[in-house]
Amino acid sequence: MKYRPGYPNHFASLESAREWVHGFVNWYNLEHKHSGIKFQTPRDRHTGQDQKKVMRREDVYRKAKEQHPERWGSRDTRNWQLPAEGWLNPERSDNQQHCDLAA
Repeated sequence: MKYRPGYPNHFASLESAREWVHGFVNWYNLEHKHSGIKFQTPRDRHTGQDQKKVMRREDVYRKAKEQHPERWGSRDTRNWQLPAEGWLNPERSDNQQHCDLAA
């Protein structure tokens, strides 16, 4: 949270801290689109709305490619397949950590 723009340097009271965190949690779960779950909100994922949205996106991309194939060339449209699981901070193997540090 503290790395988000708008994070206060301090809170005037415990109540103001609770209000800020409540607002952040609502934004994070209800509005913020997460790349790890194909730009869905956690609420979309938990309510099953993600599947409907993905199907609409796939249709939009397919139609766009049909109407303007020159924009796509030989490339396929974006992969909108939802992951089976979504993680906030997935565990990494030692090999992945080494690669990340070397990059």
